[in-house]
Amino acid sequence: MTDDAMTVTTASGAVRGIDDKGTRMWLGIPYAAPPVGSLRWRAPVAPTPWSGVRDVRTFGPAAPQPDLPVMPLGDSVAKSEDCLSLNVWASSSIPPGQTRPVMVWVHGGAYVLGASSQPLYDGRSLVESGEVVLVTVNYRLGAFGFLDLSSFSDDEHVFDSNLALRDVVAALEWVRDNIAAFGGDPEAVTLFGESAGGGIVTTLMTVPSAQGLFHRAIAQSSPATSVYDSVRGRRVAELFLDETGVALEEVHRLRELPTDEITRATFALFDHIPTTAPGTLAFAPAVDGELVPDYPVETFRRGQAHPIPLLIGTNKDEANLFKLMRSPLIPITGDAIRSMFDRIAVERPELSVPPEDEIYAAYDGVGDKARGLAVARDIGFRMPTVWLAEGHSRIAPVYLYRFDWATPFFRMVRIGATHATELSYLWGNLKGNKLDPTFMLGGRSTGEAVSARMQRRWLGFATAGTPDAGSGAPQWPPYETTRRHTLVIDDRDRLHEDLDGDIRMAWGDEVLSFP
Repeated sequence: MTDDAMTVTTASGAVRGIDDKGTRMWLGIPYAAPPVGSLRWRAPVAPTPWSGVRDVRTFGPAAPQPDLPVMPLGDSVAKSEDCLSLNVWASSSIPPGQTRPVMVWVHGGAYVLGASSQPLYDGRSLVESGEVVLVTVNYRLGAFGFLDLSSFSDDEHVFDSNLALRDVVAALEWVRDNIAAFGGDPEAVTLFGESAGGGIVTTLMTVPSAQGLFHRAIAQSSPATSVYDSVRGRRVAELFLDETGVALEEVHRLRELPTDEITRATFALFDHIPTTAPGTLAFAPAVDGELVPDYPVETFRRGQAHPIPLLIGTNKDEANLFKLMRSPLIPITGDAIRSMFDRIAVERPELSVPPEDEIYAAYDGVGDKARGLAVARDIGFRMPTVWLAEGHSRIAPVYLYRFDWATPFFRMVRIGATHATELSYLWGNLKGNKLDPTFMLGGRSTGEAVSARMQRRWLGFATAGTPDAGSGAPQWPPYETTRRHTLVIDDRDRLHEDLDGDIRMAWGDEVLSFP
């Protein structure tokens, strides 16, 4: 493939990508100006146009974050506040002049970690069939993307809220305006993401300014109720000021602090807040009355989210990862769960929280430790997902799943189908590195079959709105409150009616958003 064939003109200037054995890649394309200096904690603005042809053959910088061996960001990937870039992946088999549906990926990482450059998100497998054009997005993380300083704004110093959400909206606007030049159809965009990325997806389904920018949505393990109000946002901001030693009356000085200091303070609060307030995150989307009008789960419950098809689900053993990490991100002990319920009762007295014994009755026969993990799984991920499915199914097709597949090794070490384990199957990247124990005890051939079916369903949903996997696999009907169909993804896919009946009835439908 010649350089001329890989040169594409965007609204900001021409870019030249690379063709790697049939996969075309344009990496690190800026979709917004660097959010630095006076633009730190401001909504994204368009990048400065460039002349000539910009080389986009390597990933752009990841958002500032610590180095974690378990989450490699990619070879030679830098970290910088200048992180607002995206990547386009497409098969060279797409004929010139034709377009394909677009899938836009939002990575996870608890709103503080991750990048589109992670090897896990290598897009070759997803685009090799030529059915879709793929876009993967970087956005601001931690305090840079989720610290709400808007209540400190004055005529001289203005701060915007929900910066990471605004980043993703800006990326979707870039897709709308530019993706046709790369072979993508801007009228057939599926927004998909996992964990924090799934939370961004479900939140943007309730954001008025995002309406029309995507036409289908996929949310994997969305922490849909981890969206907080402006009062809490102010409280976290004040804690952040204390951590950085900046006085309230000099909040503008935060724009002068070094990147490393903001990152250090981000992770100090990231560790502190879930410890003192189990069940809450330091950084997450906020109900600001502007970009996000209301708690997303309340909007879904009223049937007022954007009326687009939704594929949504969780993993069977979500919480096991947090036990393994000894992380306080979600409460998994009896004391922490009890503390969370007590805080909800105080801060949201209008909610009818079911008595603890009634909830625990749904986990009859489960040991104390396993019960804590099950409650954490359901309060953090499964029940919010079911609540969203219940409400949204009244206005648009919803496809609910649960990912149950775990390799023999993961079952042996009691990790199971924990948080994020579905990702390598979705992306078709099962090889891992030399130290990856996933298939140490076998299961690779089954895993490859799981991956093929999962990709087939996700691609089918993105291209035709129907997540079916072809002959030999069960059809996946939409979720309806009369039958509540759920697809269980395992060594063989299975269809269930009201898979979550016991826990759904125990939790009720009123505990919808948490402080």
